Amino acid sequence: MFEAFLSNRTVSVLAEALPRILTAGLTMTIPLTLVSFFFAMIIAVAVALVQYANVPVLRQIARFYIWVIRGTPLLVQLFIIFYGLPSVGIMLDAFPAAVIAFAFNEGAYCAETMRGALESVPQGQLEAGYCVGMSWWQIMRRIVLPQALRTAVPALSNSLIGMIKDTSLASNITVAELFMAGQRVAARTYIFLPIYCEVAVVYLLFCTVITKLQALLERRLNAHGFQ
Repeated sequence: MFEAFLSNRTVSVLAEALPRILTAGLTMTIPLTLVSFFFAMIIAVAVALVQYANVPVLRQIARFYIWVIRGTPLLVQLFIIFYGLPSVGIMLDAFPAAVIAFAFNEGAYCAETMRGALESVPQGQLEAGYCVGMSWWQIMRRIVLPQALRTAVPALSNSLIGMIKDTSLASNITVAELFMAGQRVAARTYIFLPIYCEVAVVYLLFCTVITKLQALLERRLNAHGFQ
């Protein structure tokens, strides 16, 4: 089995493929992840606040959104947006279609994370905010959200790591990301196992960097008193 990894041809192909795979990762996978996660966090905070504030109609809409997204596969959501929407006259390029799918998908999961983090902030702090004349929005912005975000950092970091790996699904709608770059090399050279192992190592590298950044962020937050 190990001969497949040790042959001169395999080593040569792996060395040739690595820059292409890394380039696809840095120019497509990472941007797709970061842009999608940015919009996912906007959705998550909005949905979590709606549930936290217990706004009757909006709360039901938020819960329905979370139910639908969590109950359907991400790949199906990707296909609906990229292949399904053109049938009703909505045409999207592959990258924005992937961003929309990933943002709405991850937004639902992160919304539950944020809701739990918001509810972990003691109610006494809200009452104290009202006592000094703050509005509800001021209390959210200055007191509750900073603490909730600190609490949610580990879970949100895990969501970001998961999204990096989930971007491999974007190859199904022709986004030329990291996994597709590896697929193309494997299909051309018929060297599958070593190439896919190389792709896995690159994903592992990216996820390790995110893990280190998470630890650094937590230390900085703790150093500034966000316990």
